[in-house]
Amino acid sequence: MAKVIAVCNQKGGVGKTTTSINLAACLSAAERKTLLIDMDPQSNATTGLGLDKNDLDASIYDVMTGNIDGSEAVNMENIIVDCGQIQYLDIAPATPDLAGAEIELVNTIAREKRLDTAISTVRDKYDYIIIDSPPSLGLLTVNVLTAADSVLIPIQCEYYALEGLAELLNTIRLVQKSLNSNLVIEGALLTMYDNRLNLSKQVAEDVRSCFSGRVFEVAINRNVKLSEAPSFGKPIILYDIMSSGAENYLNLAKEIMQNEQTRDTKSSR
Repeated sequence: MAKVIAVCNQKGGVGKTTTSINLAACLSAAERKTLLIDMDPQSNATTGLGLDKNDLDASIYDVMTGNIDGSEAVNMENIIVDCGQIQYLDIAPATPDLAGAEIELVNTIAREKRLDTAISTVRDKYDYIIIDSPPSLGLLTVNVLTAADSVLIPIQCEYYALEGLAELLNTIRLVQKSLNSNLVIEGALLTMYDNRLNLSKQVAEDVRSCFSGRVFEVAINRNVKLSEAPSFGKPIILYDIMSSGAENYLNLAKEIMQNEQTRDTKSSR
């Protein structure tokens, strides 16, 4: 049964999609069956794995809005695509049409659980499901949080890094209270970190104070290769395995798997 991790932050430009793509790729490289779900209407996770969103027959939009106003229901398994680059890695792609889903779902019963219901049909086929969330706190993000087991929060090491986090944490609490009582914070991930800068060190200190005991040991360093890889439609481990970005994300995947093993050991006692 897959563990579902939502990569979420309503601020744009924090490394959310970069983290989603590369965490999924690194888990797959560790021979964990992984599904990446693109829930961002910008569909950057889709193109970042080399798919042409204009060539897709169906996308996550069709899953979310199927059977509304007489449209035919679409199962999650029918939109999943083998990314073709790394064994064990699949993707449920998105197109810009997804932006209209929030409006189309407004009057739908159990609208917050559409994604959760869709994931339940494929959950037993994967070890991990990673969801790239949109940069907002609307209905799509609520669907993501309702479907997830945990939330990974990327936080850029720049000025105003913690701005808006209170709103995100409040949304998480509301979802825990009314829609998904099992939702936990997987951890905060420091991104765009530069140990030469006092600002990065100060932000890291502030984040560790805010998320006591829930900050990943690994930080994602500033790395030009991470910025270049999406334009080639490749995750960093295929674009430049020797880069610091590849090392960082491999270590993040390792840390998540180790944390999972630790929790499983404790729960079995």
